[in-house]
Amino acid sequence: MSACVPAGTTDSAHTERAHPPHSPPPPGRPRRFRIAGADLSAAIAVFLIALPLSLGIALATGAPLQAGLVAAAVGGLVAGRLGGSPLQVSGPAAGLTVVTADLIQQYGWRTTCAVTVLAGLAQLGLGCLRVARGALAVSPAIVHGMLAGIGVTIAVAQVHIMLGGEPQSSVPDNLRALPAQLAHLDPAALAVSVLALAVLLLWPRVPGRAGRLLRKVPTALVAVATATAAAAAAGLVLPLVDLPSWRSHALAGLPEGPVLGLVAAVLTTTLVCSVQSLLGAVAVDKLAAARPASRDVVRSDLDRELLGQGAANVVSGSLGGLPVAGVAVRSTANVHAGAVSRNSTMAHGALVVAAALLLVPLLELIPLAALAALVMAVGIQMVSLHHIRTVTRHREVMVYAVTTLGVVSFGVLEGVALGIAVAVGVALHRLTRTRITHREEDGVHLVHVRGQLTFLAVPRLSRALHHVPQGADVTVSLDGSFMDHAAYETLQDWQNTHTARGGTVEITGRRAGVRIAEPAVLTSDPAAETGAEAVDTGDCRCRPWTAWRNHQCDRPSSGPGTAPPPGTTTASDPAKAWTHPATTEPAPAAPDGTGTHAPARADGTGGMGGMGGTGGTGGTGGTGGSQLVRGLSTFQRRTAPLVRGELARLAREGQRPSQLFLTCADSRVVTSMITSSGPGDLFVVRNVGNLVPPPGTESRDDSVAAAIEYAVEVLAVRSITVCGHSGCGAMQALLDSRPAGSVATPLRRWLRHGGPSVERLRDAGAPAPRLTGRAPADDVERLCLTNVVQQLEHLRAHESVARALRDGALELHGLYFHVGEAQAYLLTEQGEDRVFDRVRDVDLAV
Repeated sequence: MSACVPAGTTDSAHTERAHPPHSPPPPGRPRRFRIAGADLSAAIAVFLIALPLSLGIALATGAPLQAGLVAAAVGGLVAGRLGGSPLQVSGPAAGLTVVTADLIQQYGWRTTCAVTVLAGLAQLGLGCLRVARGALAVSPAIVHGMLAGIGVTIAVAQVHIMLGGEPQSSVPDNLRALPAQLAHLDPAALAVSVLALAVLLLWPRVPGRAGRLLRKVPTALVAVATATAAAAAAGLVLPLVDLPSWRSHALAGLPEGPVLGLVAAVLTTTLVCSVQSLLGAVAVDKLAAARPASRDVVRSDLDRELLGQGAANVVSGSLGGLPVAGVAVRSTANVHAGAVSRNSTMAHGALVVAAALLLVPLLELIPLAALAALVMAVGIQMVSLHHIRTVTRHREVMVYAVTTLGVVSFGVLEGVALGIAVAVGVALHRLTRTRITHREEDGVHLVHVRGQLTFLAVPRLSRALHHVPQGADVTVSLDGSFMDHAAYETLQDWQNTHTARGGTVEITGRRAGVRIAEPAVLTSDPAAETGAEAVDTGDCRCRPWTAWRNHQCDRPSSGPGTAPPPGTTTASDPAKAWTHPATTEPAPAAPDGTGTHAPARADGTGGMGGMGGTGGTGGTGGTGGSQLVRGLSTFQRRTAPLVRGELARLAREGQRPSQLFLTCADSRVVTSMITSSGPGDLFVVRNVGNLVPPPGTESRDDSVAAAIEYAVEVLAVRSITVCGHSGCGAMQALLDSRPAGSVATPLRRWLRHGGPSVERLRDAGAPAPRLTGRAPADDVERLCLTNVVQQLEHLRAHESVARALRDGALELHGLYFHVGEAQAYLLTEQGEDRVFDRVRDVDLAV
């Protein structure tokens, strides 16, 4: 079956309803269209934003102003109906302004419309080939640099309109003409522009309850309306919006111009429209997933979105509209306004059509200077400080800067090409940049390799190894994520020779995910000889946990010839210190050597040797003492040098944790891992069953109450979390019947604090906590959930906690961690129901 199935057919199966047998639908009766109230209100909010922006973008491109309205309407109706991202709003985008302006200047408006049609056909072809995911492979630094360059170009061009003049064709020309424009500025146009900018800046900052109400009105609409009213009241003579009759509206014509130039124009328009729309769809998914009840919204189908955008561009170009793409500002407003389906996008398109037909006299009162100020503000916002910080953190600032300057100086296609070239150069530079050093400390020769070990680094590696004297003790530290066949053989041959002459070799890795793997029998398998794996670890998903001794990868059961447990250090094979991590970026190291900010503890929560669950004198790697010493040695060698400065600061300043985390003593619950916290972040209390004895309870142990009082009164923590987990042995013990007259052991005396949780579980009148997405697996899991809710009630009864809650200085949270799923569920209250909602992977910076 062809991949180009009409997009609209995919929804039919989902929109049909199965009617009950007692009330079948009347035969032949058409189904009435219904729109949810949330979709209608969201459509109105998006329409009020889209109307002035569409006119402003058309003004910035030099196209007929009606072309912006056509693109907005087509983007809402066509892309909204056929696209694969239900909540993304399409229309004329600021990211296409420079491209369209260049096309209009070079080829004229009718040819520009033809280029838009051809770009839409190209998008349809790409959608049929299902290559939408491939567009996401473009470096984010290039995309952000392209948008920043377009934003600068837009902003500089609009300055001339704000001063009462006409913009030039390029940024350098606009900058050269700016002094002359300043000498002949129009005071009325400047006043209207400044007023519009002031409203854009101050309207979102109106304080108090009145501000919360006023901010529901879109800022763009308020700015344009205020500037228009002020200009009309003052009687200012300014260029206004001119919407000619639709009878004279220019449609697409046959493309005229050089073939190569037209092909480049089509490719540029296709690239910018597609990448912006696909990245926008991904961002909209993240925004929608962060909302309550986000499970009701279907995730984007990127291939279908590409088909919908292509169809919209074909229609828009044919009707004489601007190119169409997904627009971030309108899409964000749509999500935040509570839209739940594609009906909001389509309704906004219908409202644009109505405005274009009925509100022409009102729209023609808008000064062009006000629209120019609005578009300039949009252009400035495209230069995002958040994006700059992100690319700087990932060492991509050169790619970002070159792309931005290229777009500003030469054009979009040229700037993107320069950005791609620099990105490739940076990647090759990182691949070939390898530093190899050799030094001697306390009689041990240290060879440190920083970077990727490829055949290009083999001469330097051989030179460094040659400086090691025969019979010496050597530590080779590999700080990278890749080693090719040539480097592997060089290191292996030298190691065998050195050990045969009485020397010792230890090969270690310090980068997150580079761990000492199990020794292996060398084979002729090329995959093994590359250093990717010393043994068959293709199913291993535990690589980031360098110092985690108590784990087992998914492999066949042990047998003759099976490799020793993790942590066993031999000098037989250099590949034992080299595996491919999930990321090549160095993760923040921590006292447990895992690179996950996990505080080192000997309580079985991860950290120095993973002693939890192995007993006091036994374990997978030898005796408990040897595990402890090995873990401590790993910490001192790998992690301590990296975190010594941070821990010294904490030692000087004292602890200032923001959270009290109360959880079970189960060795599988790694508190620092599941909360991504580090030293000084969490004040942790662990006990069997994550129990909180209520105040006044007769008990021989006040440690939990003391910890709560210390955390709230002395440390002034801002939140307390009670965390239960799956497979809790304490909950199983509470459910198991106990023979009468049994001895009250310390464990049973402690577990009596869980009795209220059992009673709450068996109370038929009490609403049972539930999980989103599925029912609890068994009674143990039901009790685990109920116990978290019950212990939170015990917590509220403590005087220090109750006082902090009344003062608004403290928050309480319930958490359930499913060990087997590696999934956290956060307690939320929905009326009288208590629901543990799945914590999703969301980019909170979006």
